[in-house]
Amino acid sequence: MITTLISHACILIQSRETTVLTDPVFFDYLWEECNVQCPSIDLDRRKIPKVDILNISHRHQDHFDIRTLAYLAGDSGVLSPDAVVLAPRDEILLEVLKSLEFKNVVVVEDFKTIEVKGLTLTATPSLNKQDYFPEHGLLIHDGDVTLWNQVDTIVSPDIIKYMHRLHGQIDFAHVRYLPLLEGNFSFHNPLELPMEEYSSYLKATTACRPKFAVPGSAGFKYRDEYKFLNQYSFPTTQEQFLRDLADFCPEIQSSVFYPGDVAVISKEGVEIQKSASQFVKIKENDEYKIEFKPVSEVPTIRTRTENKAEHEKQWQKVVNFIEKRFVELLVEKKAVQSWVDWKVAYQIEVFGQDGSEIWCLDFAGEDANIIKGRIGKINIYEGIACSELYSLIENETSWDFVGINGQYRTFKDIYRVRMGEFEHWVKTDKKFPQPLTEIFPSGKEMDRAKFMRDVIRWKGKSSFRD
Repeated sequence: MITTLISHACILIQSRETTVLTDPVFFDYLWEECNVQCPSIDLDRRKIPKVDILNISHRHQDHFDIRTLAYLAGDSGVLSPDAVVLAPRDEILLEVLKSLEFKNVVVVEDFKTIEVKGLTLTATPSLNKQDYFPEHGLLIHDGDVTLWNQVDTIVSPDIIKYMHRLHGQIDFAHVRYLPLLEGNFSFHNPLELPMEEYSSYLKATTACRPKFAVPGSAGFKYRDEYKFLNQYSFPTTQEQFLRDLADFCPEIQSSVFYPGDVAVISKEGVEIQKSASQFVKIKENDEYKIEFKPVSEVPTIRTRTENKAEHEKQWQKVVNFIEKRFVELLVEKKAVQSWVDWKVAYQIEVFGQDGSEIWCLDFAGEDANIIKGRIGKINIYEGIACSELYSLIENETSWDFVGINGQYRTFKDIYRVRMGEFEHWVKTDKKFPQPLTEIFPSGKEMDRAKFMRDVIRWKGKSSFRD
């Protein structure tokens, strides 16, 4: 078996007569066009071997890229006419595949094996409770060797034991290594290596005990417009993880694995061939641009709308929304009781082309109206670019974009003082409600709209030039 890393989680796996492509991302930009591949690559799509099995692990946009899927569904020549598409039981993901006119879609189930052209494929489950939609890893067995692609899945010792029961020791594994801190800056969450999560990756790899392991599923950065976020989002590296793995479990062989690298896997062992691919290579090794330094300079929020007339139109729409509709919409939400109970003083700051304007709302006060200007206390702050708030009002964007691009930032200090008592809100699994995310809730409908916008944008395009 031969596996080649194209980029990020996009891997081409070749057996004797069968080729598998996982989580394809062929183009920049990705994930709401905030990110680009890192390292950057040169991909000759004409030289990609014919693909028999297309596997999609889950709905995150760095794994489920509509532009690439539209390209594959068209006349790209990459997919075999009878190619099988493996997908999780996710109604939005399956709706998108149907809209793009994919055929032979097989919905996978945890640990249910599928036989395709001499390969035994088994979806491995994930214990991820953060997202409301399913995801899976993938075991591939060709009769001689077994490969496991963990992707973003969270696994337990019982899951790993069952994997071993199916195929014995795993010969080669693409394992998790990088806890991503995307959105932590915007939502004022810790900007440091999450020790428990990071150590769980080492423990999972050790429990799996593959003969050979490579770091997987982390190969992108923020594009130039949002590049300051690179210093806040990627708290470790392939090299660091492998140094730690060597100390944690020395018997597991390992290597860094970059775009264009090829692993030849046999009963006798694994040979890593650096930059050996005939269809993909690194254009520039620009990983130094994402070195983790969460004390670096932060630019201010600024609207992304450059045209002055368009900005004035958007600004007026936003001001009218805040001053005439905002309070009414908040009062309709169940969360209003939490804000009243905790005596929340709320501030929203909207950033335009030249500075910002502030409005406040005191849930502990007698006046329920929103006022322009500051009050002497802030429990919840939301700062947002005029362009982003306008797009939320018009239902033209999602929190996947607004929440990670650095043009929305928030913090909260939730406490109350009464009759000699001081209480503060203790962080739990349930997040304290915030006005903008209550008025514009994320979830299935926002996700569906986001993906269908991309389907309309990319379906049937005759040219997919970079």
